[in-house]
Amino acid sequence: MNDYIQLINLLLSTLAFVLIAQWYILPAIDRVKWEDALQPFLLLHSFRHVGLMFLASGAVKFELDSAFARPAALGDLTASLLAFLALASIRLRWKSAIFIVWLFNIEGTLDLLYALTQGVVRKTWNGMGATFWIPSVIVPALLVTHYIMFVILIRSTNDRNTKDT
Repeated sequence: MNDYIQLINLLLSTLAFVLIAQWYILPAIDRVKWEDALQPFLLLHSFRHVGLMFLASGAVKFELDSAFARPAALGDLTASLLAFLALASIRLRWKSAIFIVWLFNIEGTLDLLYALTQGVVRKTWNGMGATFWIPSVIVPALLVTHYIMFVILIRSTNDRNTKDT
């Protein structure tokens, strides 16, 4: 059973966040401008630097496989910095804001999917210690918010294309 605890947590947490998104968040985002809808999610993702804990000896039970820990930690740090950049670009009304948000969202999603895959394949949960909560609760929330941001970005693109015609 121990081999499945992390996977069960991951799946059930993802299901809960999907339901929150479907029932509460997605219906509400239609009432606000894309710039306003994205900012709370970008603020949430600015905390992705917490993924650096995979490299911290006090946070993990024992040193994690570097093939998992290093890309997961650095990918999260990159996502955090891109989230801050995307947030700044929206708030400062840069013309490149939409591009920067797309860049962040693609990098952040790919990072999470790669880390999840590597974590499962390498059974990293055995040594995660306190960082166990990252893939159990935080990663599902982040994945669902990436999905929500893709929805917002696609809708904003469609809205701008409709106005141009």
